[in-house]
Amino acid sequence: MKVIHCADLHLDSKMESNLDRDQALERRSELIETYERMVDYAVENQVRAILIAGDLFDKSYIRKEVKKRVVEQILAHPEIDFYYLKGNHDKIDFMEPGIDEVPANFHMFTDDGWTSYQCEDVVITGMEINSSNVTTMSQRLALDSAAINIVMLHGQQSEYDGKDGAEIINTTALKGKFIDYLALGHIHKYIYEQLDDRGVYCYPGCLEGRGFDETGDKGFVVLEIYDGKIQSEFIPFAKRRLHEIEVPVTADMDIQATVAKAKELLEDVDPQDLVKFVITGERELDDELDIIRFVRTFENKYFFVKCYDRTKTLVDYDSFQYDKSLKGEFVRLVQSQDMDEDEKAKIIELGIRAIMGEEIE
Repeated sequence: MKVIHCADLHLDSKMESNLDRDQALERRSELIETYERMVDYAVENQVRAILIAGDLFDKSYIRKEVKKRVVEQILAHPEIDFYYLKGNHDKIDFMEPGIDEVPANFHMFTDDGWTSYQCEDVVITGMEINSSNVTTMSQRLALDSAAINIVMLHGQQSEYDGKDGAEIINTTALKGKFIDYLALGHIHKYIYEQLDDRGVYCYPGCLEGRGFDETGDKGFVVLEIYDGKIQSEFIPFAKRRLHEIEVPVTADMDIQATVAKAKELLEDVDPQDLVKFVITGERELDDELDIIRFVRTFENKYFFVKCYDRTKTLVDYDSFQYDKSLKGEFVRLVQSQDMDEDEKAKIIELGIRAIMGEEIE
């Protein structure tokens, strides 16, 4: 028996934090298309159930077309059971409008207590957690030690410093509860750890990265359950990957050399991907990095490109020691202050540019 564990699809997210209007609309469409492709994968690979561990949607208002496409996949595949546990972003009961009867292959959980479903040889148990039930949920969980137990929850694993906005799941309190696989949602990266001597816990991450805090491979986990044991595999599945690429430079590198260095670091990046460059290292005080020119070199070769200048400015304080100009007076004044050297260099850079009449962003 095969099962897909996914979470944090965030369907109908606006995707506008980095992208222009057309790109955002394209990515918004790609989110629902990736969900549909995942269901196609399930059909092709004879998957018996799909576990959606929260944040299927992104906000309270979801376009009717998106809700319709989600339901269509469920109705079209009665051979697959869909188990949906709401997350902290799921604010709607999307099955209600225009649906005469909830499909027999669609199963939900509540915050009233633990709900269990039998799926062939596996028992799937879950509960929507909130501030009222989170402290007692582990005490109320009673599982059959002889069964193969999958437990679904959506929340922040207590030992991981990640995203806010969900209740804390104390995995320590869930040890010894006869859990074979704890299917979690909320953290947008793949995490697979041992829970206790019997079971593991897993965050599959999100299906598609939406921002540059979600770089790398994104996808879902496939569980293969055979002879009382669960084997799992992470499946990279996103249409596009997001990359944060650090480009280290030295003071003697001009813009052409910086571009050449960046190109060396792009060997494994697909043209359909999104790239954020972070330029680090050192540069001379009078050597301004032309970020616009740098970005234009790459922007037509990838779906989206942005760049941040995080270089440190080299200041030769000795060269200003006897300088009688306003620049010299300013540098000596800043140099005499009790502050971090990097902060001094940044203030001197901005000050000299202002003295020379340059526009400061």
